[in-house]
Amino acid sequence: MARPAFISLDGPDGTGKSTQHAMLVDWLAAQKIPVVACTDPGGTALGQQVRQLVLFGRDHRIALRAEAFLFLSSRAQLVEEIIRPALDHGEVVVSDRFTLANVVYQGHAGGMDPKELWAVGRVAAGGLDPDLTLVFDADLDVALSRRTRAADRLEERDREYQEAVRRGFLYEAGMRPGPCQIIDATPDPATVQQAVRAKVARLLTDFGWSVSE
Repeated sequence: MARPAFISLDGPDGTGKSTQHAMLVDWLAAQKIPVVACTDPGGTALGQQVRQLVLFGRDHRIALRAEAFLFLSSRAQLVEEIIRPALDHGEVVVSDRFTLANVVYQGHAGGMDPKELWAVGRVAAGGLDPDLTLVFDADLDVALSRRTRAADRLEERDREYQEAVRRGFLYEAGMRPGPCQIIDATPDPATVQQAVRAKVARLLTDFGWSVSE
């Protein structure tokens, strides 16, 4: 019997992560794999309100620690309401971001202690970690050139911050070479998706799912 699987996609803004998330979910659904897609922050009624506040709320100054805990509160609700029930039902969950994002954005780039964020992040997630995290990476100039909408609060921060974000993702992925896999996001979306499918297929096959690339 196939085991449930939890997959997250992460990386700097502008690397095509959300596009790849949608393509991956569609591919899994086409193979009749029971898949649940979610976005972090967001994914629940509470999470959507938190997402709007923390990414687009400019009426108030949000302190760095408050920012981190807003993300964590959205994730706690997402795990409780969406992710854990899906896994309990034997499904495959694919999340657009998870705890790693906090560790990088508020930790490596923001100045908080990454180890502390890992610890409190696991509390917020009820101890849940993805079985596989795909970290999308591209040169900063490439990522910036791909943005097609107005920047949110984190995206509008200066170049030094954005460079620290990229370094943080690469560092954390390097520290976790098993569950974290780096994806070169430079090629066209179809080519990137092939790399994504290869890594996901390997995981799901190990978990007992029938998957064809």
